[in-house]
Amino acid sequence: MGKIAFLFPGQGSQFVGMGRVIAERDERAARLFAQADDVLGYALSRLCFEGPEEELRLTANTQPAILTTSMAIYTVFADAGIEPDYVAGHSLGEYSALTAAGALDFADAVATVHRRGLFMEEAVPAGQGAMSAVMGLEREALDAVCREVTREGHVVVAANYNCPGQIVISGHRDAVEEAGEKAKAAGARRVIPLAVSGPFHSPLMQPAAERLKDVLETITIRDARVPVVANVSASPIQDADEIRRSLVEQVASPVLWEDSVHWMLNQGVDTFVEIGPGTVLTGLVRKVERKVTAVSVQDVETLQAALDMLQK
Repeated sequence: MGKIAFLFPGQGSQFVGMGRVIAERDERAARLFAQADDVLGYALSRLCFEGPEEELRLTANTQPAILTTSMAIYTVFADAGIEPDYVAGHSLGEYSALTAAGALDFADAVATVHRRGLFMEEAVPAGQGAMSAVMGLEREALDAVCREVTREGHVVVAANYNCPGQIVISGHRDAVEEAGEKAKAAGARRVIPLAVSGPFHSPLMQPAAERLKDVLETITIRDARVPVVANVSASPIQDADEIRRSLVEQVASPVLWEDSVHWMLNQGVDTFVEIGPGTVLTGLVRKVERKVTAVSVQDVETLQAALDMLQK
């Protein structure tokens, strides 16, 4: 058998009801949700289990909600004793990956991503920034479009290199719209505006990165037990100082997801297990390489199915 990687989802994977059944059936999962409520001082668990959806969608709620749900599922899954060779997470999911790798304590991670969400919401006034998914255009062509459109006060960059033919752009609203039109003229199949509260992973997020840096200085970060494939470099990090630097840089830098998956494939990873709500990363992995095993563990049933497959 080849190597195994655990993947943790980011913003956009949330849905009302996530984590509810596993918390009802497993005391450890329930305890994690209760701990998150305690750390944040409000009923995050109720938002996850019952909504309302518009509150769950607020970045400052979404981030701790996805992290808590992912770690509740991971806690139960880890009981089986399956050890990953690598872990990785998409944007916010990197905090889940680092918690699973022992670099962050859960309580610190929940408090930090809540504040990260607030900082990201507050970095750019509402309505000034935007993000769009560009489908069916090569990376080099889209990078060229972004360079052509960008000028002072009119910035657009590639924010997420998700998989072949799916790249998210981010920046000032007018610049993102202009780049979308030019991308279509250059051969993009579709350009889909995203329902997000800000231009994430663009230089406009630098104020959020600076504020996050101060928060990360106050928490304990340890060396990771297993290599964490970092968003900013698509290469493994384990050193605590490097992890801290990477998390600051990540806020205003592109997520190199496709590159991260390629790096893991090149190390001999042939099984990817997505742990947390949704199936976004499972889908992205399959678009990078169809021949690998990619499974999603997001509830009691899929957890059992994954364990049955992995323990054969």
